[in-house]
Amino acid sequence: MDQQNYQYQNDSVFVQEKSVSKKFFANVFLWMFVALSVSTLAAILVNNTPGIELLLRNQATYKPTILGYIATFAPLGLVLLMGAGFNKLSFSALLSVFVLFSVLLGVSLSSILIFYQLGSVVGCFVAAAGIFGIMAFLGYTTDVDLSKFGPILMVGVIGLVIASVVNMFIGSSQFDYIMSFFGVAIFTALTAYDVQKIKRIGLGLEENGETIDSNDSKKLAIMAALSLYLDFINIFLFLLRIFGSRK
Repeated sequence: MDQQNYQYQNDSVFVQEKSVSKKFFANVFLWMFVALSVSTLAAILVNNTPGIELLLRNQATYKPTILGYIATFAPLGLVLLMGAGFNKLSFSALLSVFVLFSVLLGVSLSSILIFYQLGSVVGCFVAAAGIFGIMAFLGYTTDVDLSKFGPILMVGVIGLVIASVVNMFIGSSQFDYIMSFFGVAIFTALTAYDVQKIKRIGLGLEENGETIDSNDSKKLAIMAALSLYLDFINIFLFLLRIFGSRK
């Protein structure tokens, strides 16, 4: 009888742990969807409000103004702020920075509708969603430990950043085209890696005595959503560079 009770308690803990993991995973994707929606609305608003567009971009050359450059590089600063201030920021503060990041990224991405045809933008977005969905499923269901690929993928991301900075001075369209294929490959792999890591975070919450409604769990969900959101956006942008039809 004692053995049966022990087995029942173990099964109950396992079910509760799986429940916490699924709820955490659902919260992560919910916040990612919120960020994507906010960015989309911000981009549409900028494109349909000439006054805002004039503040962000020179209408003769289409080059960014000072405010345009701020809107472009501010999201990077906010990502660094969220990472560095994770332990110090409250959930409300972290969420506010996350929403602000989503708005500014949408503003900075609004220019793609100026340079690319709407059909190709939609097509690349759908393709990115398909790739992201497949890799998210694989990352969640695979039994292969993807953590060993993390350092390699991080090196790849750093390499892309350095190459992008170098190409800002070189201005080679061919180099940018080749680099875009590497970008799609790296962030596609990162999607599976991040999803598996998020799954493990969810499974570990119960072991640490956390609940899905605790402050730390909610903050972890925001940071996890940020990672997946960046994976998706980068896949989309690199696909657009490869297959997008310019106006």
